[in-house]
Amino acid sequence: MSVATGLTYDDLATLPQDDHLRRELIDGELFVSPSPGRRHQRVVVRIAAALLAYVDEHGGEVLPAPADVYFSEHTVVEPDVLFVGAARLDQLTDDRFTDIAPDLVVEVSSPSTRRLDLIHKRGLYEREGVAEYWFVDLDANHVDVHRLDADGLYGLPASLGPDATLTCLAAPEFVLAAAELFR
Repeated sequence: MSVATGLTYDDLATLPQDDHLRRELIDGELFVSPSPGRRHQRVVVRIAAALLAYVDEHGGEVLPAPADVYFSEHTVVEPDVLFVGAARLDQLTDDRFTDIAPDLVVEVSSPSTRRLDLIHKRGLYEREGVAEYWFVDLDANHVDVHRLDADGLYGLPASLGPDATLTCLAAPEFVLAAAELFR
């Protein structure tokens, strides 16, 4: 739900942090959503755990929400999972948030955030140069994998079902069976 406009990161920082609501700014517009459900969180944990195992061996950083991605003073979001590869870790400059476009962001569907994830955030991630965006659709049991093309656009996603294997361009050797997400 969008509730206010013209806000900045400083405004966001003054809002309550202990009410289990996710607050995100996209171009100064505040979007508020409730805590996700248990199935959603299980999928987030599985993805983050798989990426953490990769990071432990190859380097990089993986963070599940809540973790801010700061694109600008007026645009700060909390993807369900974010990954920055080892090759780009030295570009991070602020311990409060991720201040570069992550190599991968993952959003897991929730009834309250579906439109936000598929329209607003997809467009934002494309605009900001996030190389790879996964949308995990729990209703359809598939993952839409968006990857930037040579023109810096996502184009049509690869829609991967439970029999597919997920890979990440910024994480060579990373593999995750999609079936693990939908069990």
